[in-house]
Order: sequence, then structure tokens, then C-alpha cells
Amino acid sequence: MSKSSRRWVQEHERDPYVRQARQSQYRSRAVYKLMEIDRQDHLFRRGQTVIDLGAAPGSWSQFASERVGAQGKVIAVDILTMEPVPDVLFIMGDFTEQQTVDDCLRCLSGSRVDLVISDMAPNISGIRHTDQARSMYLAELVFEFSTAVLKPGGNLLVKVFQGADVEPYRRRLVDVFQRVKHRKPKASRDSSREFYMLAQGYNV
Repeated sequence: MSKSSRRWVQEHERDPYVRQARQSQYRSRAVYKLMEIDRQDHLFRRGQTVIDLGAAPGSWSQFASERVGAQGKVIAVDILTMEPVPDVLFIMGDFTEQQTVDDCLRCLSGSRVDLVISDMAPNISGIRHTDQARSMYLAELVFEFSTAVLKPGGNLLVKVFQGADVEPYRRRLVDVFQRVKHRKPKASRDSSREFYMLAQGYNV
């Protein structure tokens, strides 16, 4: 193991959100990002239909399922395998491929959804411009998908990374949502350039 890898492991083990996730039986510390945004912006309600993109290992799906309850529906999508989450339908596939999008649409059977959440991120190359371009490509796919499946008034939460392409993306959201907010949860590491865009009130 390299020196940088050992340092990451040490920092990871000291992370209070990692310890808290283990104690609470959530699958990753990422759940606390979603929890904080939900407390602030009230993303979830009982009975909602939610699509979780980039779901593995499943902590966001766990939390979403808890919040929407037995009357709700959560569809999780990821290119990686994911252990089953109770009451969550999992689709394994590459979201950049039309087949995976079509699988999602089939699961909806023509119905619309209340909320799309996406924690997707590209495989990091270490080349900043390349990673930013890949990240925004995923965000664009999430936007296009959301406009196809959201109900009127529906919401979108999508991860992006700071860069020059963020402002044009924000303007695209503003064109079709009533409100667009930036969120940087406390559980998001200070060293990370990630933040979340919350688009509320979809105008069909």
C-alpha cells in the first residue's frame, strides 16, 4: 500500500461519520450528507416515488426507503453490484447506456416520480479538467433523465464538482425548476470539490 493510500485509510478510520454509519448500520458515511439536506430542505415525504442514481453501496437508498415508508417506492441504479435493501428495487447497469435508462422507465410503467437523487461521480483520473468534464457529463445525463420522469413540482438533487461548467448547468436547471440551491453538507469532506445542486419545483 502506498503512503498516500495508508494516509487515506487512517483518515477514513478516524472519520466520525464513518464510525457513526457503522454504529447505525448504514452502508456508508454518505448517508449523512443526504440526511442534512433532508433536514434543511424536506426532500422526502411518505408515499413518494424516488429514484436513486449511483446508489451503491446503498446508504442513500436505505435512508430514502425509511423516509418514504411502505406506501412509497425507491428505485436504485448503479453500475456496481449492491446488496439488497429492503423495499428497494435495484437495477444494475451503466446509466450512460440507454438500456439502463430504458430499464428504469419500464419499472415506472408510465408513472412519474417525486424526487431524483444522484450521488454519481466518475472514476477519478487525477487530471482535473478530465474529471470535471466527466462529472458534468453525468450531471447532464441526470438532468435529461429527470426532465423525462419527474412529476410537475418534483425535485432533483444532483452532485457536481466545482468548475467552470457549473454555472451553465445551474442556468439550465433554473430554466425548468422554480428554485435552485447549492448545498455543501458538513459530512462532505473539506478537501472535496463536490457539492450538491437542489432543484425544486419542476415546471413541465
